[in-house]
Formats: sequence, C-alpha cells, structure tokens
Amino acid sequence: MTFKAFLIKYAEIGVKGRNRYIFEDALVQQMKYALKRCDGEFSIRKEQGRIYVDVVSDYYDYDEVVENLSRVFGISHICPMIQLEDEGFEKLGKDIVKYMDEAYPDKKITFKVNARRARKNYPLTSMEINQALGGMILDAFPEISVDVHNPDVLLSVEIREHIYVYSIVVPGPGGMPIGTAGKAMLLLSGGIDSPVAGYMIAKRGVKIDAVYFHAPPYTSERAKQKVVDLAKEVAKYAGPIYLHVINFTDIQMYIYEKCPHDELTIIMRRYMMKIAEMIAKETECIGLITGESIGQVASQTMHSLAVTNEVCTLPVYRPLIGFDKKDIIEISEKIGTYETSILPFEDCCTIFVAKHPVTKPSLAIIKKHETHLEEKIDELVQTALDTDEVIIVR
Repeated sequence: MTFKAFLIKYAEIGVKGRNRYIFEDALVQQMKYALKRCDGEFSIRKEQGRIYVDVVSDYYDYDEVVENLSRVFGISHICPMIQLEDEGFEKLGKDIVKYMDEAYPDKKITFKVNARRARKNYPLTSMEINQALGGMILDAFPEISVDVHNPDVLLSVEIREHIYVYSIVVPGPGGMPIGTAGKAMLLLSGGIDSPVAGYMIAKRGVKIDAVYFHAPPYTSERAKQKVVDLAKEVAKYAGPIYLHVINFTDIQMYIYEKCPHDELTIIMRRYMMKIAEMIAKETECIGLITGESIGQVASQTMHSLAVTNEVCTLPVYRPLIGFDKKDIIEISEKIGTYETSILPFEDCCTIFVAKHPVTKPSLAIIKKHETHLEEKIDELVQTALDTDEVIIVR
C-alpha cells in the first residue's frame, strides 16, 4: 500500500520541559535537510506534541524517505501511517479492515489494537475502540488471531483532530538533533575509530567540523580521498562537515630530525592537537573529538593521553575511551564507514611510527625534547594553518 504520511516519534526530547520546542524545531530543520535528498515534495508539521511528514507530491520513493529519516538524530521511530477523517465509527471500522487487508496479504498473523483517544469528546473510550475494531478485524479475516501479549502486528489508532492509523515502526537513530549542543572539531583520520567517534558525539546534538593531517608525498591523494569519503558517510548523520586538510609533512619531518624516534608519535600528536585547537577556536568550536581508546596503541596509554592532553585548553571528548575494538567495528559497520576505513591507503600517522614507541612518556622529558624544535616549529605551524584547504562535505 502507499503511505502518504509519516508519524515521527522522539524520545529524549520529550523530557525537555519548557525548552522542548527548541529541540523540536531543531529536529524539524534536520528532517527538512534530510528530505531534500529525496525525490518528491514534503511538508512537516507539529501537532499536539507530535511531528508529522506529509507527502505533497504524487510520486515519492518510500524506501528513500525512510532511509534518510532514519539517519536524523533525535528521531526514535518512523511510522508510515494513513490519515482518516472522522466520519463515524462504522466508516472507521471499514477503513481499518481495508488497511489490514492491504498491509498484510498473508493473514496468518496475530494482532492487537492499541487505541489512544487524545480527543476526549470521542464517543467511545480507548478500551471500547480496541474491542470494537478488534472484533471487526476478526469478523473480516477469520484466519487472524488476537495476541495481547506478543502480537505480530500492533495496530495503533490515534484519535486526534484527525484519526491516524499505523502498525509499521522503523527504528530511528535516537539521540538529540544536530546543533542543540554546540560545535566541536573532530580529528579525522582514515582509520576505523575517528569516524565512529564523530558519529557518537554528533548523536548527542553536537555540530561537527573536522581536521585531517595530510603528509604528501608520504600519503597519497587516494588516502586524502579516503578521508573525504569517510566524512561523507558521517555527514549523512551529522549534516554538512567543514573538513580542514592540513599539510603536515614539513612538521613531521622536522620532528623526525630533531626529536628521539621513540617519542615521535607523542610529539607529532601533541602538535596535531595544538593545530586542531587553533582551528577549533577560529571556527567557534568548544571542544575537540578524537577516536582514542585506552591502551589500543602506544599513543593511547593513560600516560600518553595525559601528555597529549597537556597542550589543550579546550575539552577533549573521547567517546570510545572504554570501547573494545570489536565494539567500535560493529558501530562502523552499522553507520557504513567500515569498508572505507579498511582500504589500504596509509594516513600520516602510520608513516613515522617508531619500532619501539614510548608507552609511558614523561611530560617533563617530552617538553625538554620539544625545545629542540624552537628554531622553526612556530613558522611551520603557521604555514600549515595558512595553507589550510577547506572541503565542504555533504
């Protein structure tokens, strides 16, 4: 059957009290953005604490609409529905029977009617509606049976200004609408972890920009394109991302020449964090995001993270900090970044890795060795910032 409307349910937004309208309006804006990617015309309306999408055009792609709405943070469920006028209970019963006939050609199912009477002047109570409609369905289709505890089909009938009928419930991603929790800068690499970290922070309503450290000729244009492709996958959920591509080659080479090789990763990471924070402050971000997880590699031990954090004044959000790699991979597969992440194009972090990197770095020793960089490092950092390439990823 053809559905011409969708009921959009949210969860956490519903507990926002007097500020709920702010989150509802942000959700509507994100839905409008998602629906722009779909063929057809749509209108969105708020009504009695619910949000509805109406199909205005004669044609639209149902699967495309559901797919795009299912990536909008803040949506808990998407319910394709039919909208009926109140033309008496007998007409409602006929429409319900028709709905069940078209939606479920195979009648070997169990069902339960769940009526909600938001309009209290309706002549029947919710329980009476359940019983009456259930009886009409059983009379029309003797092979169908009732199961009030675990039905195959939960038929919802909402009596409001109009009457809404739905039984299909598509899960949404949950979370909070993008833009309701500020903006942060994601350190995005070509690996598995950082795109997942960006997704998870965006799910809490944070607008994301990203910075990628490119090191030609040690990293190829294919490696750069890989990161752009990962940003595109994250942007399907997080909205447009301003991706800052920083040429990091000269900084890496200078650190390689002047500092102990077992400290290369930590010192390079500190300068990445410094540069990312400079860009973040210029673009009004209020935090950094990384894909680090405790103990996953040498630069992610507790000691290493403490030394890395020392260069930052903005908070650093690490949503994967306690995750096993298996957990991270499962999320990356769910959001569509895994297959791109495992493509064999090296990023700048993997080229200069020492054979035996320090795992318990001393902040005092790291700072002492960084003094070897004083002659040129500020100039190199400024050059990297001045040559920042910004790619708008949608």
